[in-house]
Amino acid sequence: MFGLSDEALAARGVLRRRIETRSAAPCRVTLSDAEPGENVLLLNYEHQSAPTPYRASHAIFVRESADETRALTNELPEVFHGRTLSIRAFDEAGMIVDADLCQGDTARSVIERMLEDAKAAYLHAHYAGHGCYAARIDR
Repeated sequence: MFGLSDEALAARGVLRRRIETRSAAPCRVTLSDAEPGENVLLLNYEHQSAPTPYRASHAIFVRESADETRALTNELPEVFHGRTLSIRAFDEAGMIVDADLCQGDTARSVIERMLEDAKAAYLHAHYAGHGCYAARIDR
């Protein structure tokens, strides 16, 4: 999409932004903050497609330099640190079974607690301030 004009992006509901300050645009693909001077796209992403009342989409940022999705195992991305997160646990049917707010630096204990519940099939993390979708967390 980065090769599209601003007008073509707008027709798709996507905005191009040039980042001016650090920590202004956490990239959903790289799980890192865009740097000042870097271009990002701000777009809507359906992250919860289950046909329940919790079906949801929200804004995400994507860095122009993002060329592959970053997946982590048994670690939290640096981009979580210093941010307030909303962590939501969903069952197999896509219904919320637990939710909590935490600081990114303490998210591990909240995530571990939620994943101990056998009803929790997966978790979603959102940046609580603007609500942008951050990540899916699986066992």
